[in-house]
Amino acid sequence: MTASLDLDAYFARIQWGGGTRPTLDTLAGLLHAHTARIPFENLDVLLGRPVRLDLNALQGKLVRAGRGGYCFEHATLFAAVLEALGFRPVRHAARVVLFAPRTEMPRTHMFLSVAVEGARFIVDPGFGLYAPRVPVPLAEGEAVRIGGDRHWMARDGNVWVLHAQRGGQAVSGWVTTLEQENPIDFEVANHYVATHPASLFRNRIMLSAVTPEGRVNVMNRDVTVLRADGAESLQLADRAALRALLAEHFGFDLPEVEQLRVPAIREWE
Repeated sequence: MTASLDLDAYFARIQWGGGTRPTLDTLAGLLHAHTARIPFENLDVLLGRPVRLDLNALQGKLVRAGRGGYCFEHATLFAAVLEALGFRPVRHAARVVLFAPRTEMPRTHMFLSVAVEGARFIVDPGFGLYAPRVPVPLAEGEAVRIGGDRHWMARDGNVWVLHAQRGGQAVSGWVTTLEQENPIDFEVANHYVATHPASLFRNRIMLSAVTPEGRVNVMNRDVTVLRADGAESLQLADRAALRALLAEHFGFDLPEVEQLRVPAIREWE
């Protein structure tokens, strides 16, 4: 999988000029840089385009075209980079519990764990606005902080739960049994997420990008601009406003969004 990986192009994309030895500092630095430069977005699904997880397609979209993607794309690309540098990432699946109880959610989230320097860490660059920007120790309640965000892992019976806190609000993000998964498992899950009529990704705009001032999050028409001095909320008037927002905050222009059809936004139909 790493044979055709263009590390120089990836490093240029995330503006990484740090070390490449398989250390915790390298892992943390790469994750921070990756999440700063490659946004979370599901626009190809809404445009009816296939979401491919082969390395050539991922590099073409996330690296060369300057686009973003969702969990399978982020985690698959990041795992390939880590493997090329001598890390041994393990691929896992989780049930996202932000919108419904775990019993109602399929295992359609992909994240990684990495053992380094005598400890094991959760690495999840594709969890959108709740993505931890630093590795999270796989240890009961051992929290990490960056800016106003805080993340920690906790046991709940036979599963591990990723918790996230932004400001004063804490949420349970996903639950996992930490089984090791194979790439084919994510091909199946990706097919469901990208094509099933009930998939959230088929019915909602979901975008998140780190900015120099903080972060910009989009859920359908609702936009939240987070800065150090507070948050601003606004609504996208139309598809042209969405295209302009992508260019301003997400680093790419996508003319096709001006014909985007989103079931959850009836005002645009």
